[in-house]
Amino acid sequence: MRVALPHNNAVACHFCPRVSGVSKGLAMNKQELIDALAASTGESKASTGEAIDAVLDTILRAVSRGDTVQLIGFGSFSTGARAERSGRNPSTGEAITIPAAKTVKFTAGKAFKDAVNT
Repeated sequence: MRVALPHNNAVACHFCPRVSGVSKGLAMNKQELIDALAASTGESKASTGEAIDAVLDTILRAVSRGDTVQLIGFGSFSTGARAERSGRNPSTGEAITIPAAKTVKFTAGKAFKDAVNT
């Protein structure tokens, strides 16, 4: 997840050293997400982490069953199919068959896209 943050001395930017627990380059990891949500809700970091784990686990189980999880305004998680195809072994140049596989798809919702593009 990438998060746009205003540039000031309290946050990190691509050119500044790590400040306030935000990764260089503005890539937010799970712990930073927990910290941000706990701060904005006033809940403990432990309960916030448990809630995030529960949400992610629920999405994972639903998509694993083949269901689509749609979060209006945010996006949809679903499965897709990748057909069998031919490829080449990069080490030897030998032609190989890459088997069909299921993939996970995320489609951003309109509100998410609009927020990113403003």
